[in-house]
Amino acid sequence: MSHNRFLRLTPGEVRPGRVPIPPAFAVKATTADTEGRFSLLEVTLARDIPRHTHDVADESIYVLSGELGVDFDDRSFVAPAGTFVLLPHGIPHALRAVSNPPPRLVQISSPGGWECYLEDLFEAGPTVLTDGALDPRKINPIAAAHSIHYDEH
Repeated sequence: MSHNRFLRLTPGEVRPGRVPIPPAFAVKATTADTEGRFSLLEVTLARDIPRHTHDVADESIYVLSGELGVDFDDRSFVAPAGTFVLLPHGIPHALRAVSNPPPRLVQISSPGGWECYLEDLFEAGPTVLTDGALDPRKINPIAAAHSIHYDEH
């Protein structure tokens, strides 16, 4: 029954996962919580996210504070606090921090699953980095299982 899925988190509280995720990715609603409909995270974007494409999920972002750089298809823009961005599946995009401190945002993936990808990514640890940056060649084997692929050029 749907009323059994009621969820309330107090400030700073996060949903438990299969593996620990850094506090910069605070999971507020898991795919299981929403019966697969979406996942919701509060994210502090301290590291740029390289150009990638979601084959299935749409990604929605609401910027809470700071400024987020967004590259979408062939467009680039800066999204200040209060901006909402819908990144439909099938279109390449990248995200970057353009403010200091880094931007804080609400990230919704529909259907859900984003937190499962992050668990796999963080479980791999520093093996997905080159010189401290996310390396698309190293991420793609993990991302493929979640219908995501990163541009390698």
